[in-house]
Amino acid sequence: MLYAFDMNDFYCIFVLKLIMESSKLILYIQIMNKKMFKILLIVILLPMVQSAGQVAVGDGFKPIHNDTFWNTSDGRPLYSQGGGIFRFADPQTGRERYYWYGMRYKGAEEYRNDPTVTVEHAVFSAVTCYSSDNLTDWHYEGDVLTRDEVEKHGSGGWMGRLGVVYIKEKRQYALFVQHSNSDGAGVLIATSDNPTGQFRWAWRKDMTKMIGTPNTGDQTVFTDDDTGRSYLVYSYGRGRNKIYVSEIGIVNDSIDLIDCTQIFRGASREGNCMFKYKGKYYMCASNIYGWDGSYAYYLMADDIRGPYLPTNDMQVMKGCESDYAHVSQTGFFYTLRGTKQETVIYCGDRWADFAGNGLGYNQWVPLSFDGDEPRFNSLSSWSLNAVTGEWRVGSDNNYVLNGSFEADRRSIPNPVKPRQDFLLGWHTTVIKGCRVAVDDSLSPRLNHMNTREDRRHVIGEKSLCISDSLMPFVRRVSQTVASTPTIPLPDGVYTMRARVRRKGRFSRLEMYAVSAGRRQSYKIKPSMTSWTTISIDRVHVSGGSVEIGFWADGVAGAECLVDDVELVQYDASAGLSE
Repeated sequence: MLYAFDMNDFYCIFVLKLIMESSKLILYIQIMNKKMFKILLIVILLPMVQSAGQVAVGDGFKPIHNDTFWNTSDGRPLYSQGGGIFRFADPQTGRERYYWYGMRYKGAEEYRNDPTVTVEHAVFSAVTCYSSDNLTDWHYEGDVLTRDEVEKHGSGGWMGRLGVVYIKEKRQYALFVQHSNSDGAGVLIATSDNPTGQFRWAWRKDMTKMIGTPNTGDQTVFTDDDTGRSYLVYSYGRGRNKIYVSEIGIVNDSIDLIDCTQIFRGASREGNCMFKYKGKYYMCASNIYGWDGSYAYYLMADDIRGPYLPTNDMQVMKGCESDYAHVSQTGFFYTLRGTKQETVIYCGDRWADFAGNGLGYNQWVPLSFDGDEPRFNSLSSWSLNAVTGEWRVGSDNNYVLNGSFEADRRSIPNPVKPRQDFLLGWHTTVIKGCRVAVDDSLSPRLNHMNTREDRRHVIGEKSLCISDSLMPFVRRVSQTVASTPTIPLPDGVYTMRARVRRKGRFSRLEMYAVSAGRRQSYKIKPSMTSWTTISIDRVHVSGGSVEIGFWADGVAGAECLVDDVELVQYDASAGLSE
């Protein structure tokens, strides 16, 4: 029989109902007595109380994890690069949703299946579309522009860098994408009656009359939420030393670019994209590094057509210097105007399949602002509330910058642009041995190009190399991990991990951490001649700062390789060990 409840028990039932609804469970229970009910309530409530302050339940925050391959909400591989996110009305419900369009390349699928090999060529497969209500859980809508549709108008070529606009006059959605094939080059415009396609070839615009080249450099589509107008943001097709803005609209009854305004002329730039924050326009771009990561650059203006300041002198966004914008290239931005906060999301592309620079194609981080000045927050894990616009650092965030040593384009030191005699994010101190310099033929090499066998055990093409082939050496490679104006390093206990491999004789070889005068270390043993995970399980951090690093005292020719360094908050439940 069912228990007869008093008013206090009805309150308990209400709480229990809320808990079960939040987890989307339907539970039908018959409780024989009051004691059993209260035991059941304690069993359900206790874990939630214990987790308070770590993971809030039902608070609207959803996790975003970088440095990994993304999946849709139902577990499908997610492929979307060089695109953008736009808000359109759902044709079925009329309710606005987020639609994310991007490119899927054959190489991206191959690399995801086997990250030990860098893919040589980018082969276009399709333009994909994903939809979401919260910017974190994505549903695959389909391939909205297929290779078959494009190749009706010429074979081969390149497709990339795109965005979608709703054209009210035509009641159509227009996709603008960079395109070249055997028949020529330009901006391909494809149209659809539905935001989820299918998009069909409308025409391809030769840009020669506007900018002097048929093709653009990199391009994106920016929609100004305040005006409803959309723009193509793009660079000059050769050299990419000029950047333009063109409004998208109707010309002679065709979907076209209405005008052309040059907003930058100077150093070559690609990855051109734009966002708006607090009424100001930010023009952003990357270096001409091909598939590799880059600093994120920006200019700012009060009007979308400029003038952008400082004139023709793009500034490096603070916070991206130590790891080339989390080893990514500027892709696009999305400005989330929440009920409590306006948050700009940097949506970077990591072209890992062509550069071999780590896992994951999409690297998203929130920006912070000091007045008008943006700051890049390099995070491996964070969470976002799409309603309020608030964000916070993930409890499993890795605070090490360039921990996989992929933020350097070549072997270091490097005499070719950019000239570099140091590893981004790390400080190398030569206590004994050959000096490190681009103009020294005897200079040791600070990074190692991982073999395919190495990449079966560690991430990416490069790892740290601590060695000197000519003479005995003593060297320290270190990084100071500390609170920033926007990302605090909370005092507490952390775990430091790394993958290491050594050969030759060392009198001293260790991984260490120092905070508030307390030094902790782990000896890298002579037996670790193959890749081995080592850890200091309880690194005590105090004062918001800790120096981490590696100390080596070895004979000539001795070598220690290091990769995938992590500093994460200690999780007692994980049972981590060396």
